[in-house]
Amino acid sequence: MTRTKEKLTGLTEIYRYLRRNKTPIYVVMPTPFNLMGLDQWVGGLEFVNYFDVFDGQHPRVFKPTQIGAPVFQSMEDVGNYLVDHPEFRDRVKQRDPGLAVFVMFDEKTEELCEEIGLKIALPSNELRHRLDSKIETTRLGNEAGVESAPNVMGEADSYAKLNKLAASAKLGKDLVVQTPYGDSGRTTFFIKSEADWDKFSSKIIGEKLKVMKRLNHLPGTIEGCATRHGTLVGPVMTDITGFEEITPYKGGWCGNDVSPAILPEGVPDKVREMARKLGDQLYKEGYKGVFCTDFLLDTDTNEVYLGELNPRVSGASPPTNLITSTYGGCPMFLFHLLEFMDVDYEIDIAEIQSRWNHYDYWTQLILKQTEDKVELITQAPRSGIWAMDDAGAITFQRAGHNINALGDEHEAFYLRVYGVGEYCYHGADLGCILARGRMQSDDRQLLERAKQWNSAIKAEFKSVPLTTTTEVAMPADMTAGKWF
Repeated sequence: MTRTKEKLTGLTEIYRYLRRNKTPIYVVMPTPFNLMGLDQWVGGLEFVNYFDVFDGQHPRVFKPTQIGAPVFQSMEDVGNYLVDHPEFRDRVKQRDPGLAVFVMFDEKTEELCEEIGLKIALPSNELRHRLDSKIETTRLGNEAGVESAPNVMGEADSYAKLNKLAASAKLGKDLVVQTPYGDSGRTTFFIKSEADWDKFSSKIIGEKLKVMKRLNHLPGTIEGCATRHGTLVGPVMTDITGFEEITPYKGGWCGNDVSPAILPEGVPDKVREMARKLGDQLYKEGYKGVFCTDFLLDTDTNEVYLGELNPRVSGASPPTNLITSTYGGCPMFLFHLLEFMDVDYEIDIAEIQSRWNHYDYWTQLILKQTEDKVELITQAPRSGIWAMDDAGAITFQRAGHNINALGDEHEAFYLRVYGVGEYCYHGADLGCILARGRMQSDDRQLLERAKQWNSAIKAEFKSVPLTTTTEVAMPADMTAGKWF
């Protein structure tokens, strides 16, 4: 007799099913940052982390004993280290077959998970890698009816050929050039002279290129979830980028403003529609679950253009799940899990979406070490709720594991990465601040409260220079330290 698959109708049944879930769900990431708080909604879920950011006090965090001194060159390396750890493998074998969630993973991750009977609750590495290409994103957008900034595809091995390529699409000579893969801060090049070309040509020649007209623009981000019932989209965010107090990387991402007021009237609806169309196209391509897409608002015309696609859990996931749960009753990621669990479900997608379109002001800031030094950390701020007084001084208020435990705008949730006994270095992610209210003005200037939080948290770190006999295993590529 064939068992009929369980069908859930409406949010109440979905909540009950997930709360009572006993299938192990392992969120395997450097820290709990990306899906923090999800354990309140989903039974059987635990975080498997490399960094002990809650000092052993989080009841749903499992941190294997560190073996050796791994040198991670990527976030995939962190996931593979954790999945291959004997303590984790023993933990999985003692339980029923489960699911695993990652930010980044590769073919090795898939092989390691298959060895121990873990199903990865994400689209395949092969599909994600193909969709991750900026060239492929443009094709997807075109098929979905979503415009990219005026562009042309091609290759160039000289400044003259780049200009010829741009001229074929009437893009002018002030250009933005992108290569297919990688962190946008390191694979996007601004070229309007031969000197610019000479500076970046070694990273451009031999690559397939997307060449765009440079626009006066405002960058932003939105996360969506492609499901069998259609695409759900989260809050519209604007990016916080390049402030030298927070990040040493020019143009580097250092957070998001979730602000209903910073975009002109009508633009948030355009952004949501863009993300919905893209998500529906992704589902046709075989992709399901959460994705993040960047957009560009042309500030001269108020046109919205497709930027990059991040087919994964992303740095925008914490504010997305915070907003959709706080103001809309359930985090978006629940619908991602339902797509990968052995259950059928039925929802009124328009009703759920309508819950998520109105929200208050929130901000996240990603704090990086801006000093060019490598030192041993002897004191580090605790993860939890901190408060700031009118003079800009901060004090630790109370332990907390979730962002929505915040009170007013004088409080902020701080999630630490590097702690006592670890090493800080130029560009390292020290931690993240999540707070009510705004940290960026309408004209995209860093507000004084943002500067105060940044300097006050960083002042809580103490470190000492290394001795001549200290051996530090540092990654060859410092972008490996970007844990958000």
